[in-house]
Amino acid sequence: MTVGKVCGGMGRLPVVAATAVAAVLYSPAPAGAAPAALQWSQDPGSHCKFVAPASLTSGPTFWIGACIGGKASGEGMLRRRDGDKAGAAFFGRMKDGVPEIGVVDLTEGFRAGSFSDGDIGAQAETEPQDRINAFRIAAEAARLVSARYAAEKNAGSARHYEEFAKTLEQQTD
Repeated sequence: MTVGKVCGGMGRLPVVAATAVAAVLYSPAPAGAAPAALQWSQDPGSHCKFVAPASLTSGPTFWIGACIGGKASGEGMLRRRDGDKAGAAFFGRMKDGVPEIGVVDLTEGFRAGSFSDGDIGAQAETEPQDRINAFRIAAEAARLVSARYAAEKNAGSARHYEEFAKTLEQQTD
C-alpha cells in the first residue's frame, strides 16, 4: 500500500467528522426525551392532555389533578379504565402534561422512579433516593385524589385513596 492510498482519504476526514457531529446534534431526540416525541392522550371528560407512562398500556385514561394550559400539572393520578373496572394507575407529579416522578400501581406490583424512555422506573438501576422520593410524591398525589373525592362527597373513594397513600408511604420504610 502506498502513502498516497493511506493518506489519500485524510483530506475527507474533517468533512466526515463535521457531518457526523451535525447528524448527532440535529437528529431527533430519543423517545421520552422531548415532549414532541411522546404519545399524547386526553382525558375523555376534562379534555386535559397528558403523556401516560407506557406501563399503563393503552385505553381510556383519566387525570385527577390540576390542568394548567390544557395539560396535566402538579400532583395527581392517571387512572386507566378497563370497561367498568379501574385499571392500572400512575400517582405522581406531572409537568406540562409529562410525568416527572411517581409510582405506577400495577396488578403485579409497583414501578417507581423518574420518567424516562416513555415510562416510570424504566432505568435498569433506580437510585434509592429517587425511589424514596417517587413513593413520597405518589403518597401526596393519592392524598390529593382523596381530598378531591371528599370534596365531591364520595366518602368511599376518599377513604380508599387515603389508605392507599399510607400503603405508598410504607414502601419507603
